[in-house]
Amino acid sequence: MSTPEPERGTGTGTLVEPTPQVSHGDGDHERFAHYVQKDKIMASALDGTPVVALCGKVWVPGRDPKKYPVCPMCKEIYESMGAGGDGKGKDGGGKK
Repeated sequence: MSTPEPERGTGTGTLVEPTPQVSHGDGDHERFAHYVQKDKIMASALDGTPVVALCGKVWVPGRDPKKYPVCPMCKEIYESMGAGGDGKGKDGGGKK
């Protein structure tokens, strides 16, 4: 006795939901380490939420920032903030 074959189109399948694109996709941001608020980096590490760099890049950090040069736009914004720019000075931001 054989098991009947299911009809085409009535079988089970796997639903694949697209992963949201959190990177700007222009490629240049992927070559740099970016400045992000330290508390945001910790939150991202704990729950996987995306972070926003000073330059505007949005992504979920997952690589060692020490292996990449600092984003020129982040660096320029960070340096323009100076000691009183946001009340945090040089110690306020983190590199990720």
